[in-house]
Amino acid sequence: MKNTDFLKNSGQPWVVYRTLLDLEGLGENDHAVKKARAEMLSHPLIQDIIDELQDWPGIVLNSHKSAGQLYHKLSFLADLGITAEDKGMEKVVTKIKASVSKEGLFQLPTQIPEHFGGSGKEELAWALCDAPITLYSLSRLGLKDDPDVRRGLGFLLGLVRGNGWPCKVSENLGNFRGPGKKDDPCPYVNLIMLKLIALFDEHMDGIEARAGVESLLSLWDVSLERHPYMFFMGTDFRKLKAPFIWYDILHVADVLSQYPYARRDSRLRDMMDVIHSKADENCRYTPESVWTAWKGWDFAQKKEPSPWLTFLVFRIDNRLK
Repeated sequence: MKNTDFLKNSGQPWVVYRTLLDLEGLGENDHAVKKARAEMLSHPLIQDIIDELQDWPGIVLNSHKSAGQLYHKLSFLADLGITAEDKGMEKVVTKIKASVSKEGLFQLPTQIPEHFGGSGKEELAWALCDAPITLYSLSRLGLKDDPDVRRGLGFLLGLVRGNGWPCKVSENLGNFRGPGKKDDPCPYVNLIMLKLIALFDEHMDGIEARAGVESLLSLWDVSLERHPYMFFMGTDFRKLKAPFIWYDILHVADVLSQYPYARRDSRLRDMMDVIHSKADENCRYTPESVWTAWKGWDFAQKKEPSPWLTFLVFRIDNRLK
């Protein structure tokens, strides 16, 4: 196991909490884990996000890449281990569930211009580049067995094709589709679908998951030639970045490393070689790109090693041992 002193001495309780759980194998009832979790919940940066989430669903969605969107912030809290039972989260969950669609997907305020195939009006809708993230967040918050969540998961699984998941939106958004061939898989959708499915053991070895895994690994193989829906795997893709918002090498490697059959694949190992080449002499990692919406967090700067970013790499390495 890698030396975790840098992480445990970071002064960031979410890093300490996840390190104790994910790298050192301690349980939730361990005294040090309980202490770290309590400190995490009371930390101003965490409380600020919980306060923001009280205004769910937030502003009209005009770009899924916008890192300040509330559904991305919800996903980050879920990643950390915040649950629906934590103070302030019950109201958020209630608001999310009030927007459920007939398919079991949770909708966001969206506006698609008429010239892109939409109505031009603000309306509640879902797209495959947001619905899996909201389902993922609710599942991690403790709602895996919620009937709407299960219905939504079943609907999304049914959309897979031989080469993975395509670009698709709810019926009320008309014929809107991202910039690509309709038969192409959408790399980002496949990434977040695999992230969701990894929470459900019974589906991890299913044909849907295997199609998604192969889709992402195949795109790495032809990263210089194929860029479906304008998702490139070039210089920007290979920059280390947190938190997990978009389609980048660390996000892809983190998700794939949760699948036992992907762990053995040389293409994932190739990705890890790229990531490991960026370590400093102390085996720590410094962000190479940042989301400005996350100013104030240790991963929102490019001058020194980030404990959270370093933890994310260590966790992948721990899975691949």
